[in-house]
Amino acid sequence: MSATTPATESDAESKESRLKNYLAQKAEDGELYFKSKFIADEVGLSSKEIGALMVKLRDTATEIDVEKWSYTSATTWRITPA
Repeated sequence: MSATTPATESDAESKESRLKNYLAQKAEDGELYFKSKFIADEVGLSSKEIGALMVKLRDTATEIDVEKWSYTSATTWRITPA
């Protein structure tokens, strides 16, 4: 059996910060629409992690505006600079 360590608060903060910085950079020139599964590799997170962080960023991010845009096969998010 292998031991696993639970994610620490700083790990969660660094993931959130990494995602927020990525989205702010991509939305610098206007707006960005994306589905989590299409940016997962670029930010080094799973699409589930991105989805959970997006809900948090929608309430806390001051650099970007986060809007849940639509849901077809997966949620589409709309990001604009704040």
